[in-house]
Amino acid sequence: MAIEKELLDQLLAGRDPKDVFNKDGLVDELKKALSERILNTELDEHLDGEAVDGKGNRRNGYSKKSVLTGSSKMTLSVPRDRAGTFDPKLIAKYQRRFPDFDDKIISMYARGMTVREIRGHLEELYGIEVSPDLISAVTDAVLDEVAEWQNRPLDLCYPLVFFDAIRVKVRDEGFVRNKAIYIALGVLPDGTKEILGIWIEQTEGAKFWLRVVNELKTRGAQDILIAVVDGLKGFPEAINAVFPQTVVQTCIVHLIRHSMDFASWKDRKSVAQALRTVYRATDAAAGQAALDTFAQGPWGAKYPAIAQSWRRNWELVMPFFAFPEGVRRIIYTTNAIEALNSKLRRAVRTRGHFPSDDAAAKLLYLVLNHAAAEWKRPPREWAEAKTQFAVMFKERFVNA
Repeated sequence: MAIEKELLDQLLAGRDPKDVFNKDGLVDELKKALSERILNTELDEHLDGEAVDGKGNRRNGYSKKSVLTGSSKMTLSVPRDRAGTFDPKLIAKYQRRFPDFDDKIISMYARGMTVREIRGHLEELYGIEVSPDLISAVTDAVLDEVAEWQNRPLDLCYPLVFFDAIRVKVRDEGFVRNKAIYIALGVLPDGTKEILGIWIEQTEGAKFWLRVVNELKTRGAQDILIAVVDGLKGFPEAINAVFPQTVVQTCIVHLIRHSMDFASWKDRKSVAQALRTVYRATDAAAGQAALDTFAQGPWGAKYPAIAQSWRRNWELVMPFFAFPEGVRRIIYTTNAIEALNSKLRRAVRTRGHFPSDDAAAKLLYLVLNHAAAEWKRPPREWAEAKTQFAVMFKERFVNA
């Protein structure tokens, strides 16, 4: 509903327009006036209800209450009743913050801001001083949401799931340990993306991955057509024990990136160009021949570890050659998982280390959810890939 021009003119009369949005300006005055009006209306309705029930309750003056909003701190005159049974819905008896204040803190935390940065931001922009304990309390409230999200039901089938990991430092039993946070990013039959879960572990292996894939199945996933991984120890055995038809494919982008670690900076572009003949080959036999040619060529002679690395992973590279071009492009174009990892690393880098696994899970959940909210549509390559998935996997994809 639009506010009438005459009312706006009346509100702005005699005021400097520049001060309208400042601290204690017109906007803050309106928030206070509207809040107190709502509180008085709530009390009137409460007293009317008690009168119907035959209870002789009535007003009993006001009490002052300082509350934090999303943009300021204000002192409200909260009406009281003589019986003490009135508990406002707008802001409950013992509540000191409007919900939008908590949402603002969580939003800043999800963008990777540290507790110190959030405190500075609130003080600089709004003149609000908050304690580190308050920020921790607000963000800790997310932990129940994390547990619920991690156990939510999943779809029946995911044509494609990317499994990846980032390393973080976590304090554990008095020591700061290096732990891996594993992420599963699923692609649904319509091409939309969904983060299936996050798992924190110090060591990986077949037992750990068996627990993860069993969890996915327990939550409702009945089939994964292609799982794309980056040399995760014990993963192929674990996923094929639970999803025996799943094709396990090593991530070509990660394999190329790993190859670049062996090459000097000035040679990397040329080495990457030479490797294109391997993963762009028409089939596995042609790819193997291209790898042999690379190994025998000048770059293979200068950096023998590159060809050795590809040969060690060849069994998990080969499925790639059986895929049509549209599916290859989807697997090779890992923009979604790369963008996620970039956001996660940026958030982790500002913290040094986490005090607990829960603290790490809380931040990463918020960052991941914030990133997922920005996904608007499937990648443009999906239209072609979808048709080819249907041809390759027949009923398994059609029934998805």
